[in-house]
Amino acid sequence: MTSRGSGPGTTAQHALDGLRRAIVDGELRPGQRVLQEEVAETLGVSVAPVREALRALEQEGQVVYRPRRGYFVTELRAADLEEIYELRQVLEERAARRALPTLDADALHRIELAARDCADAVERADVAAELEANRRFHFAILESPGQVHVMRLIQLLWDSTEAYRAMYYNSPQERREAVHAHDRILEAVRDREADRLITEMDAHRDRALRVLTAILPRDPDPAREG
Repeated sequence: MTSRGSGPGTTAQHALDGLRRAIVDGELRPGQRVLQEEVAETLGVSVAPVREALRALEQEGQVVYRPRRGYFVTELRAADLEEIYELRQVLEERAARRALPTLDADALHRIELAARDCADAVERADVAAELEANRRFHFAILESPGQVHVMRLIQLLWDSTEAYRAMYYNSPQERREAVHAHDRILEAVRDREADRLITEMDAHRDRALRVLTAILPRDPDPAREG
C-alpha cells in the first residue's frame, strides 16, 4: 500500500481515508487479507485507528471479519452485485424524481462541474479522480431536502461496491462511455424531464452491471484469502 503521509482530520479518519483509497486503487483487492500492522506502518499511525477504520468499513460492507483470520476486502458474487444494483435502481429513481424539481442554478453548476471533472479525469486516465468526480455527479443529482434516509441507504450501497466500480473504470472504453452517459443524463436534468432522466440513469447503471457481472465469479470460495 502506497504511503500517503499525514492527512487532515482525526487519526482514525486518516486511516479510513487511506484504506478506502487502497481499495479503490486496487492496492487491496477483493478477497485480499488486510494486514493491520502493515497498513498502520504505511499510514504512519498505530494499529488502533486502523482497527477502528476497519470496523467502519465492515459496517459499510467493504470488508468482512473472519474469526481468528482477520479482515478481508469483501469479495462479491455476480448475484450480490445484481442485488445491490437492483436496490440502487429503486432508491435512485425515487431520489431523482423528488430531487429534480428542487435543483436550482447552484445545484446545476455542481452537476456540470462534476461532469467536466469526470471527463478531464478520463483524458488523464486517472481512475481515482474519475471515481471521485463520478460520485459527486450522481449524488449532486440525487440529493435534496427531506431524503436523509434514502440517501444514507444509497451511499451505503455505493460504498459496498466501490472496488468493483474501480474495476469497471479500468477499461478505457467504459471510461469514455461513462462520459457520454453523463452528457445524456445532464441534458435530461437541464430539460427537467424526469422520465428521460430515469431512463438514462438506468441505462448507465445497467451497462456497468453487465460489464462487471461478465468478469465476476458466480460462487467464489468464501475461504479464499487472496
